[in-house]
Amino acid sequence: MASSGNSGTTGSTLLQPFSEAINLSVDQVNFVVCQLVALLASVWFRLYLHPSQTSSYVRHAVATLLGLYLALFCFGWYALHFLLQSGICYYIMIIVGAGHMHKFCFVIAFGYLTLCQVSRVYLFDYGLYSADFTGPMMIITQKITSLAFELHDGMARKEEHLTPTQKSLAIRTMPSLLEYLSYNCNFMGILAGPLYTYKDYIAFIEGKTLHAKCAVVNGKMDDRCEHAEPSPVPAVLCKLLVCGISLTFHLTITKMFPVAYNIDETFVNTANFASRAFYLYFSLMAARPKYYFAWNLADAINNAAGFGFNGYDVNGNERWDLISNLNIVNIESATSFKMFIDNWNIQTALWFKRVCYDRCRYYPTIATFIISAMWHGVYPGYYMTFLTAIPITLAARAIRNNTRIYFIKTKGVKLFYDFITWIATMIAISYTVVPFVLLSVEPSLKFYRSWYYCLHIVPLLVILVLPIKSRRKESEQNHSKRKRLEVENTSTSNNYAALNNNLDQIPRPS
Repeated sequence: MASSGNSGTTGSTLLQPFSEAINLSVDQVNFVVCQLVALLASVWFRLYLHPSQTSSYVRHAVATLLGLYLALFCFGWYALHFLLQSGICYYIMIIVGAGHMHKFCFVIAFGYLTLCQVSRVYLFDYGLYSADFTGPMMIITQKITSLAFELHDGMARKEEHLTPTQKSLAIRTMPSLLEYLSYNCNFMGILAGPLYTYKDYIAFIEGKTLHAKCAVVNGKMDDRCEHAEPSPVPAVLCKLLVCGISLTFHLTITKMFPVAYNIDETFVNTANFASRAFYLYFSLMAARPKYYFAWNLADAINNAAGFGFNGYDVNGNERWDLISNLNIVNIESATSFKMFIDNWNIQTALWFKRVCYDRCRYYPTIATFIISAMWHGVYPGYYMTFLTAIPITLAARAIRNNTRIYFIKTKGVKLFYDFITWIATMIAISYTVVPFVLLSVEPSLKFYRSWYYCLHIVPLLVILVLPIKSRRKESEQNHSKRKRLEVENTSTSNNYAALNNNLDQIPRPS
């Protein structure tokens, strides 16, 4: 592997001439090439190391070794941080035990990630979007903390205290070191994820995904599962097509709408409000395709290996969205802040919900946004984005809960309501994430000043005026209602069984 030399990259410089020829940084070229290699390796992995003819041990070992090699090629010896972070937390899981491992692993994994982010940002390349080694560490941090909470739920908590999701994900036995490293560092997800649960990954390695995803409520198997194993080829090709379109958009259209132009003094002083709102929306929309490219490529890599099958839809079509990270149609047509968040970086949103929102006793929304800012990094713009998102989210929830019922009575009125809420959502999202792109404090404040902090002030006023129903209280009410119905159904069933038993005991004429 070529050394980094003076190229500014910590990884291989083997592709330096090619990167100069196409005017892209060698970090970015290394990342894309390694992902394409991973795509080809996934096809080979599915065809020649199929679980029906290869042991789980071999599949774990090959997936781990290939992943570590790709990490070394991209990041050089900085990739050792992946092993060091994983190793420390595995040791903590063993010595601390299931009762407290989730707390220690959360603090240590997050602390290690934050230290690496601080060193990378403030000591090396502030403001540069290079393919730095802390990107994969963000995914590994998710996996470590998810596993620790799932082990805690399965080994230290009573089943009646768990939510249905926690019950389904709970792990009863400690994974071996090889299984643990394979989960964290496999070649399919080490560079760009996505996050997936430990149970889903082990089911994939052991060849049990088809059985798990085809079981229906009544315990019988879907008839389609008795036929040949579903092929991921159509899904992979479709996602690669989206990758191609997204990359083309990013390399052409994105450059025409730089986000920084939103704070250009001439533009701010001469353009009217409508023009600025239009440009704000288009500039942030144009910034999204690079994420569409990276996440769809990551999803295609996993699908090509046979990972990601999620059963069949109501029309009998195969679903390869088990670990998908986004839904572009729902993102671009979102009519609420929550709808946008739920379809953007889906697996990360689920992670925040499982390790923070569902377990936080007080102010779960605020806690989740703060944890989200910490996980993303140490740029001030990240914190400004997520702190801004808190009042906007709460205000959007209050408006929706208090007004939506009046706009869904007729199709025409609902269509008008959806159009208005779509415009409001797109502007609010764009306003919120500008600091996420600008990164620094001064340009972010300059942008907010140019908008007179309007989407800070209005949400606060809405929160003060409109009543907000706590999501936790609403969830508890729904849970109590379900429990009451279960008790009533059980009581009815018991009474019915007792009645039948009494009838059976009545002497019948011979």
